[in-house]
Amino acid sequence: MKKAIPFLAFALILMGCNNSKEKDNQNKTEEQMTNSENPLLSESTLPYGAPDFSKIKDEDFKPAMLEGIAQQQKAVMAIANSEEAPTFENTVIALEKSGMLLNRTAQVFYALAGANTNETLQAVEEEMAPKFAAINDEIYLNEKLFLRFQTLYNKKESLNLDAESLKLLEEYYEDFEIAGANLSAEDKEKLKDYNSRLATLTTKFGKTLLDANNAGAVTFTNKEDLAGVDEDFLKSKESKDGKGWTIPLQNTTQQPLLQSMDNRASREKLFKAAWHRADQGANDTQEIIKEIVEVRAQKAKLLGFNNYAEWSLQKTMAKTPENVNKFFNGLIPAATAKAQAESDEIQKMIKAKGQDFTLEPWDWNYYAEMVRKEKYDLDENQIKPYFELKNVLEKGVFYAAQKLYGITYKERTDIPVYQEDVKVYELFEENGEALGLFYTDYFARPSKSGGAWMDNFVTQSKMYNKKPVIFNVMNIPKPAGNEPALLTYDEVETMFHEFGHALHGFFASQQYPSLSGTAVSRDFVEFPSQFNENWALYPEILKNYALHYKTGEQIPQALIDKIKNSGTFNQGYSLTENLAASNLDMQWHMVSADKKIEDVNAFETDALKRTKVDTVHAVPPRYRSTYFSHIFAGGYGAGYYSYLWTEMLHHDAYNWFETHGGLTRENGQRFRDMVLSKGNTLELEKMYKDWRGSDPKIEPMLKARGLK
Repeated sequence: MKKAIPFLAFALILMGCNNSKEKDNQNKTEEQMTNSENPLLSESTLPYGAPDFSKIKDEDFKPAMLEGIAQQQKAVMAIANSEEAPTFENTVIALEKSGMLLNRTAQVFYALAGANTNETLQAVEEEMAPKFAAINDEIYLNEKLFLRFQTLYNKKESLNLDAESLKLLEEYYEDFEIAGANLSAEDKEKLKDYNSRLATLTTKFGKTLLDANNAGAVTFTNKEDLAGVDEDFLKSKESKDGKGWTIPLQNTTQQPLLQSMDNRASREKLFKAAWHRADQGANDTQEIIKEIVEVRAQKAKLLGFNNYAEWSLQKTMAKTPENVNKFFNGLIPAATAKAQAESDEIQKMIKAKGQDFTLEPWDWNYYAEMVRKEKYDLDENQIKPYFELKNVLEKGVFYAAQKLYGITYKERTDIPVYQEDVKVYELFEENGEALGLFYTDYFARPSKSGGAWMDNFVTQSKMYNKKPVIFNVMNIPKPAGNEPALLTYDEVETMFHEFGHALHGFFASQQYPSLSGTAVSRDFVEFPSQFNENWALYPEILKNYALHYKTGEQIPQALIDKIKNSGTFNQGYSLTENLAASNLDMQWHMVSADKKIEDVNAFETDALKRTKVDTVHAVPPRYRSTYFSHIFAGGYGAGYYSYLWTEMLHHDAYNWFETHGGLTRENGQRFRDMVLSKGNTLELEKMYKDWRGSDPKIEPMLKARGLK
């Protein structure tokens, strides 16, 4: 997943930070901080301008970002109040260059705030959120500035701009209009208030949910309650006093351990802890949700739209909520029918095991695994020894990139990192030319947000002569001691997925940072990442990285066949849980400004029923509203559908590769040249069609899911 930053052209991610504090700085005020004392106030001297985490301290961020805001305010006012006639250079380029310090600092801060946060960073994040919203409004609601852009936009054909410069002008102008530049002065003030409130609320939601995830961890004191759970995993979760095992919660509704827990009562306990983590007590997010939804609806109405979804979808491939719902309607009947068939099959397995109870959500993965073993003779524990983390990354993910794009790598141990588990690699082109730096942060910890994501520390741009510095984050359970990190196949796919995002950023070749790499719409940005998952099971790649961690033996063909044969297993469940979450998102954001939500749970129940994704009793949504961080904290409001939309694109794209020779340098280079390197310089529909030769078709997706 690629997350999004709360202001300007950024993308909000989140990540860890060096928490050391120098005693001689503790008593100094922010105003006394000098460039020499605050490393963020000047560009890093490390290779590629990578953040120097050996120098950066928590207390550096706030003064650096405040100074960045002040610098940008000054620059924006100079552009807006200039007496010179507007030109592309003195208006568009000047604005593009106006936020260097703020952008550079915020990219590092939001990276750090997600993967290794603490009370200091959380307090800064909460305090700065409305300030970021305010500077965004100072730009896009500035009437004088907008008039300069409008003047240029209205005569764009006579400016003789190159294609990328013209696209930059058009993007800025559209952003001004979408942000409310045409509103009256009175309405602009209302909008500023809405934006400030939303910045505060979404930040609060993220913090509350992190606390809910940590507080919701389930402790078992009787080892019999954890029968069936892997011993190595239990070692890593044993309390220091040796009197129990604490199981942390993943962001999703279903929890990985439910697949192996023999004790039904324990499964129910863990599932309900996840289900109710944020709907009661100190970490209840329901009131925050109601206020976010209300303010978003009011904002949309002020901007002339019926609901927030209509406003939010303007610059996407889908364009309108009606198109998204039409897309859903083409999937829901087939998905729920397959899920019901799977449910019936699992219920038979329960009966065959001598049990007499109705299948519940906490039973699904446990008995589905039994069905999978029976039908496909595939046991997750059989395949995990072949998926050792470093092999998957270096001999799988990197190897696929070498075969397709000529990419090579070397590990860098001389680049400071923000947390001991983080690794750094330098990537190179086929001819040896430097491509950029790649950071990996794969292990879960309490200070890290749930899920997996990618973003930039440094964004590629020719204007600043910058190569990309990119990071990937996951939440793989860290093994105890020196035990190897063995991955599930889902985790393997996630690693390929996030590196697909990274490739999109590494191959960027844009003049302007605002158009660079992954700065595309939400319903396109997940396409390169999902497409990259296809190489995880590609024979040449799989056999190179799937090596037994003890013997070095290559994964046997029999196991490969089992993985492939089971590829469509449980896809009714998987698609239905995703559709349920996606529909929840759209339903929340199609609420009109005159409707007040009284009860979050009641709205959720009604929304699932209304969209007919609740017909299979034991299939809950992938995310409940109360812990749906994508849409209430992560920039995906009215955008979660994009994962399914881009799934359609990636299966269609892989179908092209299959019919054109598969994994070849020629195919990879063509895909890189025509898609991955283009950033947001072309209309995305045209970009895809030019490469593919046709519009995307949904049939390859249905076939891959076993629905056709």
